[in-house]
Amino acid sequence: MGLSFRGEFNQKVDGKGRMSIPADFRAVLADGDPRCPENPLPRMVVLHGPHLKNCLHAYTIEAMEEIEEGIKALPRGSEARKRASRMILGKSWDTEVDKDGRIVLPQRLRQQIGLTGEATMAAMGDYFEIWNAETYAEVEEAEAAAMMEEFDGDFDPLSLIDPPGGV
Repeated sequence: MGLSFRGEFNQKVDGKGRMSIPADFRAVLADGDPRCPENPLPRMVVLHGPHLKNCLHAYTIEAMEEIEEGIKALPRGSEARKRASRMILGKSWDTEVDKDGRIVLPQRLRQQIGLTGEATMAAMGDYFEIWNAETYAEVEEAEAAAMMEEFDGDFDPLSLIDPPGGV
């Protein structure tokens, strides 16, 4: 298993949709692209569509290949395979990080998430999310408030996972 995406970064997005990919994320993208380091410009795959609710998902080439293998394992002609193909393969966009560490998000993808001015990129381990920074802040605040209320103000996110070693 390769490197994981970690961290949260805010980046400006210009009128043409150019935005910098954080150096930490570029390292993970390069690690997950079989062409690197021979070709120093890592590729990535961005998923979009209404099912993602306010954000885009960005995957390494290797992670997307694993997802595609999962789709290919579904029975040919099945509804599940058709649905997964349409919602994942049909809603994916391949791009390459340029020599300045940027990508250009197409207008249709920016419009889908209302992205203007500033983006938040949030790590999710094997992928990262791209949000309108204001929307992300609102969603994060609402989620935190809900968790604190549910756990009576005493919530530790580590409680969501099994302890190391499966104890």
